[in-house]
Amino acid sequence: MSSPETAKWYVIHTYSGYESLVKDNIEKLIENNNLSDTIIDIKIPMEETIEEKNGKKKVVSRKLIPCYVFIKMVYSNDMWFLLTNTRGVTGFVGPQGKAIPLGEEEVRKMRLEKPVIDNLDMTVGDNVKIVDGPLKDAVGVITDLNAATQKARVKVSMWGTETEVELEYGQFEKTEAEI
Repeated sequence: MSSPETAKWYVIHTYSGYESLVKDNIEKLIENNNLSDTIIDIKIPMEETIEEKNGKKKVVSRKLIPCYVFIKMVYSNDMWFLLTNTRGVTGFVGPQGKAIPLGEEEVRKMRLEKPVIDNLDMTVGDNVKIVDGPLKDAVGVITDLNAATQKARVKVSMWGTETEVELEYGQFEKTEAEI
């Protein structure tokens, strides 16, 4: 039997609008067949957007990639059979429906897993450049570091105003640029 350390991310194609149903069905499949050490994680990448309707603003969750569910599992022919016969699943993404695991770069870009940074060689007061997110390429100063949550507070100058933003460790890097 393979160990959970050998688990990789795969992509399952679903019927339109069936993503949540497929996720629920796979969770039931895990529970009923005791597959918790074979199927590690299931994700439907979502993003929060603000919609305005009738003059009222509302935060809405939208699917980043409709018709796809991401699953971290130890692959086998039995797993392929179980998952492709799940209601709402049309098959795996890959040639002729054969499951192809995502590469590390793809997993990082899709933010399926949060990277854990043990040794952040930065301190409060260091200048940093934001390398990911809506403030990409902005420069700021670290005001607080929290190793437990893997987040930092960074003071950034936007539109002539100093603003503190919370960033994950992987979203910024040390820079020599002056603020």
